[in-house]
Amino acid sequence: MDPRSEVLLRQAELFDGQVLLAGLPADDLLGALPQARGWNWHAGDQALLAARFPGRSQFDTQMPAGDYRAAVLFLPKSRELADYLLQALAAGLAGKPLYLVGEKRGGIERAAKQLAVFGKPRKLDSARHCQLWCATVEQAPQQPDLQALAQRYPLQLSDGTLEIVTLPGVFAHGRLDRGSALLLEHLQDLPSGHLLDFGCGAGVLGAALKRRYPSSQVTLLDVDAFALASSRLTLAHNGLEAEVIAGSGIESAPEALSAIISNPPFHQGVHTDYQASENLLVQAGRHLVKGGELRLVANSFLKYPPLIERHLGPCRTLTEADGFRIYSARR
Repeated sequence: MDPRSEVLLRQAELFDGQVLLAGLPADDLLGALPQARGWNWHAGDQALLAARFPGRSQFDTQMPAGDYRAAVLFLPKSRELADYLLQALAAGLAGKPLYLVGEKRGGIERAAKQLAVFGKPRKLDSARHCQLWCATVEQAPQQPDLQALAQRYPLQLSDGTLEIVTLPGVFAHGRLDRGSALLLEHLQDLPSGHLLDFGCGAGVLGAALKRRYPSSQVTLLDVDAFALASSRLTLAHNGLEAEVIAGSGIESAPEALSAIISNPPFHQGVHTDYQASENLLVQAGRHLVKGGELRLVANSFLKYPPLIERHLGPCRTLTEADGFRIYSARR
């Protein structure tokens, strides 16, 4: 079980009744708290929870409706996302307790100060490098407007300007990251057909692909509900249409793709996790048509070419700059 969940269970008597668990990991906590409900924005965790506890967890960027006696937020990595989530939870908990649980190295002690906006925070427990804090909501805020928290920036491309819309918690919130910037310069000569932006984030690559290849079908895939919402906003603000889907990895992608383009993610919370990226390299061939191409950007220190060549075919380095490389391989 996740150590944060274990800390909660040390205080299990506090969580009797209908309690909302926001951002809960895919473990046994819902089983141990049979009246609790979950709110999740990670598609992988949600899929596992939905299979084990049908109807008890919701995948969304908005707080699920309900009359909750308390709520617990599993501290996310992004402080901006934590701000939004705490406001969303506190808005429905006037006079009720709001709990915050997280790892010390994830900034739980700093984040606990964010509770002071709603009531006096107090630490209830500390174990396994995690802490549990609580504040009774004395000043309940209005339900926050997520779209009002979006940041926008223009992206100048050879075929015109794109406006990118990012929401709190989305990778490279409010800015263009160096890896994507490099990959944007190398989107030419892709095979025609169905294109996939894997790990789409705010939809930078997906929107650029649809703009450059308007006759191609474009799909954007991400594990995070806030990233998917950002991608939909980016597409809408630029008058573009593409499919946006949730998935925990390349296993969730369509088949018969002509190209997979990706700046693959490798972080989960405060931990580094390369599993989704490595699964992409291993399984990309199963989703590509004959002659289909995988084109991705990665940090130069990552030893991806041997893995690509083992599972897909000869790997070319298209360019290298600013600590990143663009790799290409065809099925």
